[in-house]
Amino acid sequence: MFEKILNKFLSLIVLLRHGRMTPDVRYYYRHTYRCQLTQWKYVLQDYVFRKPYKEIEFQGEFAPELEFTIPFAYWHFKNGTLKSTKGALFTKEMYFFSPHHEEVFDVRTNEGNYNFELPRVLYSQDYDMTKWLEVPYKEHFKNDVYVYDKPMLMIANRYNMEWGGPPISFYSIEDLDFMISHLKKDYTILYNRPRPQNITNDTSDIYELNDYEWLAETHPEVVLMEDLYKENKIKARNYNHFQLSVYANCEKFISIHGGTAALASCFKGANIILSKKGPEHHFGCFKTLFPKLSGATIYHAKTNEEARDFVLKHYVKS
Repeated sequence: MFEKILNKFLSLIVLLRHGRMTPDVRYYYRHTYRCQLTQWKYVLQDYVFRKPYKEIEFQGEFAPELEFTIPFAYWHFKNGTLKSTKGALFTKEMYFFSPHHEEVFDVRTNEGNYNFELPRVLYSQDYDMTKWLEVPYKEHFKNDVYVYDKPMLMIANRYNMEWGGPPISFYSIEDLDFMISHLKKDYTILYNRPRPQNITNDTSDIYELNDYEWLAETHPEVVLMEDLYKENKIKARNYNHFQLSVYANCEKFISIHGGTAALASCFKGANIILSKKGPEHHFGCFKTLFPKLSGATIYHAKTNEEARDFVLKHYVKS
């Protein structure tokens, strides 16, 4: 009952303050206010008593976990108030700082995104957040195992169901050929498009792009992440752990809307993100939230042609 009353009250505030917005984005404004109100319950525990008490759990998608949950947990760790964390399979290394982390969810769900115990969930009109700290992934996972003569550049692609329909944002074979042909002289290029068996399912179907076969035949100099993982020279516990270890040594990334882009934005350097649609555009996430993840320079391409232009303008050295 209280929750229904609270939602109606917040909906009224949003209608009065942001009534010009369309209904499909207004409820994100309401979520922001609800998250802010929830945090008031913990003022004394967080700022006065400061004893380990916070138990954080998250079953949502990969991107919001990287964007909101883990930075929130890291803030509590640095504040001395983090007690434990719970997440999906293959997340222990993502919470490397947690005093006690459990992998309890074998499926990620959209419903799991709406954890109002976090300072933010999904999209917000205000990313000037308290209780949120950049997680030092690059410093923690940097290593001497994945090192090459030329600087490392990661192309992180995906070819998944989006919003219940076919893939929208992805790099085609033609896009890959263009980028690799222009970049391979200056960089050691790594290619990452995880197979379903290597990641925790989030109910989105993964389709076949036939990119691996094409790369092996056309650009054999490109280092395939799945080949490196088969060797697993760093003895990673799982594919997420392995990705963290390789990404930590990269300075430049080319990625795709969603968790692929969020992960690539956690390792400083620069990141070209192809995102053709989504609430991120309305809320300016690629200008506000994504640079916060590590201080990375973010180039948001809204079309495949714009992504190619960014490659030529910002990544090609000669």
